Amino acid sequence: MNFIAPINTDNLLSEAEKENLYLKLLEQVNKDFNFANEPIDFPLSTKPVELKIQLHEKVYRLIQHKFAEYLNLLYIIDVPEAEVKKLDGSDLVELSEQIVFLILKREWQKVWFRNRL
Repeated sequence: MNFIAPINTDNLLSEAEKENLYLKLLEQVNKDFNFANEPIDFPLSTKPVELKIQLHEKVYRLIQHKFAEYLNLLYIIDVPEAEVKKLDGSDLVELSEQIVFLILKREWQKVWFRNRL
């Protein structure tokens, strides 16, 4: 079975739930943010909509106030630089929403592949 990248954040989160891998996705997000020294601790009770909103706020704050840490986070998670460069950075709210999708997409890829082996 081939990995098919989700088209947006909502699609990704519902796919993760459908495959019973949402909790593993949460754990992966927590792990990578902590590894990048940007502590985040989503309890396993975090609903997909809460995850989306809170990640958006976190990424928005990082872009605004801690840009070097934001770049480090993208590096640690292994978000493809080419995809980030394609984004329009003129609207920070929109940009941070798109970055959250790229982060979740990469994290989902890791979880998905690990559970196929």
